[in-house]
Amino acid sequence: MYKEKEGLLPWIHKFAPRKKVGMLLLCAVSLAVLVWVLFVDKEAGQKDNSTYIESIEQTNVGQSASIVQPLPPPPPTVYFKGYTLPPGNPCEGFTLPPPPADKKRTGPRPCPVCYLPVEQAIALMPGAPSFSPGISNLTYIREENLRKTEFGGSEFGGYPSLMQRNDSYDLRESMSVHCGFIRGIRPGHQTGFDIDDSDLLEMESCRGVVVASAIFGAFDLIRQPKNISEYAKKNACFCMFVDEETEVFLRNSSELDGTMRIGLWRIVSVHNLPYDDPRRNGKVPKLLLHRLFPNARYSLWIDAKLELVVDPYQILERFLWRKNASFAISRHYRRFDVYVEAEANKAAAKFDNASIDFQVEFYKKEGLTPYSTAKLPITSDVPEGCVIVREHNPISNLFACLWFNEVDRFTPRDQISFAIVRDKIMSKTNWTVNMFLDCERRNFVVQGYHRDILEHWAPPPPPGGTEIVHPPPPVVDETLQTSRNVTSSSYVTDPRKRERNRKSKRHRKVIGS
Repeated sequence: MYKEKEGLLPWIHKFAPRKKVGMLLLCAVSLAVLVWVLFVDKEAGQKDNSTYIESIEQTNVGQSASIVQPLPPPPPTVYFKGYTLPPGNPCEGFTLPPPPADKKRTGPRPCPVCYLPVEQAIALMPGAPSFSPGISNLTYIREENLRKTEFGGSEFGGYPSLMQRNDSYDLRESMSVHCGFIRGIRPGHQTGFDIDDSDLLEMESCRGVVVASAIFGAFDLIRQPKNISEYAKKNACFCMFVDEETEVFLRNSSELDGTMRIGLWRIVSVHNLPYDDPRRNGKVPKLLLHRLFPNARYSLWIDAKLELVVDPYQILERFLWRKNASFAISRHYRRFDVYVEAEANKAAAKFDNASIDFQVEFYKKEGLTPYSTAKLPITSDVPEGCVIVREHNPISNLFACLWFNEVDRFTPRDQISFAIVRDKIMSKTNWTVNMFLDCERRNFVVQGYHRDILEHWAPPPPPGGTEIVHPPPPVVDETLQTSRNVTSSSYVTDPRKRERNRKSKRHRKVIGS
């Protein structure tokens, strides 16, 4: 090699001056060397950079993934879209028969409802939530420094202004609204309507179906659900909210012990109630179950005067899943118009007449019109609010919050405020409420009497001979009732009513196979 170089250099020197290209050759050689050096350095830099990226991947996988390559788009959200029963199913073409001809009984009565067997209803429980039109993310306002504005409302509700009220009806994908429990860390904890931590933990663990009721002011007595499947007994949460007065009454009657259970019901004692009116306190669990049970998917609310006689999964299948609805409530058996309902409330002294008039006039100025066939397919503006069947999805939760806000601001007569909330939401989206027949409601709940018209329930005397003083029994009209007996379900019914119930059971329930 050395000899070859010795022969090459003289040759270059020999011809370079002659051709005058010596400098050109030297420049070419220099340029080649420079390109070679740059190429080698670039490869070394790429190796170093890849080593650095690998070290990032080992220390922070999530961050390196965003640097090396973009994440794939998230899969589309899956929603429950309803179903149709297979041809030949007895419930597929079920229609109501004509009411029985009974001139002696002209009032409301149950009618047959075609339920699927419990096993089929459970199997049809949706694996995904229903679509929530207009809103997909709902959060709730929490404030500590409250200032009352305009009129009505309470500290528990947060005193939303009329401007905030109007804004809450402007549906958007993400919304934050007043929905009770304004103060405190979480619903039920230092918010008013306070619940013991052990009960709150139990309520948060309910992730499927909740059956709830409430008794405040010892106004009603405990009625046990019947015909409940073993699956529902194990998986559904049966929760009865009571105030301290009712809890004392239940303990004195020997119905309640340290387990805080009466039959299927878990008794949840509530402290620091937000209102002086027991009926208004009852609206908190009735309309805000999604806040008290934040992980539940479905709920069935029944007033304490009612006895549940059909499995909750059958009710959910019949009135929600089969209808692809997220909110279901029965319509009033007689009244369809808010203005007529308001006059009936005034005549029955349900609330202060001036307050009812003010509320109706306010809604009238907002555009609420009397019910007519022009509102079809809406069948009624007045619900029978003692039963609510609902899914806890954003649009249903929003409706419940706004309905509660009306009850908080105006009168606790929720039948009056139902239509205005529904219509305002329907004007923004195609969501609506499944308003089923009142006779269908009477199929799965049996209506009893409030405690104030029941015969005195005398608990056994306590040990030691100490007598417990109870309120005097109500005055009973002897022309309507001559005698009453305490039943095993802790309430008394008119003997004639029991006879009518026996007759009506023949057409109460239809089970499809």
